[in-house]
Amino acid sequence: MDAVPDLVRHVIHYGNHLIVPFAIGALLWRKNWRVAGLIMVTTILIDLDHLLADPIFDPDRCSIGFHPLHTIWAAVVYAALLAIPSWKWRAVGVGCLWHLCTDALDCWLNGTWG
Repeated sequence: MDAVPDLVRHVIHYGNHLIVPFAIGALLWRKNWRVAGLIMVTTILIDLDHLLADPIFDPDRCSIGFHPLHTIWAAVVYAALLAIPSWKWRAVGVGCLWHLCTDALDCWLNGTWG
């Protein structure tokens, strides 16, 4: 796939990080959708692992599989959070997994997947 124009890619990427979590929260935790959405939005903090990279930001680098909190092993931990019988911890797990999906989509749209 040819790379998608940057503006479109950024709108999709940041919309998925900052808006879609509230829709997911409304679907999964209707009574607490606002708090669930905020919890899921805060999972963007896993991007702090970008500070370990040199350079910190590389527009041509796919974060999936490169940064430690963006690996399959991290995804296993995030999925394990779904087994905790607390909706808040499950929201953290869903948020982190959604974050990885969002970043994977961005890699694909940017032509850096694989």
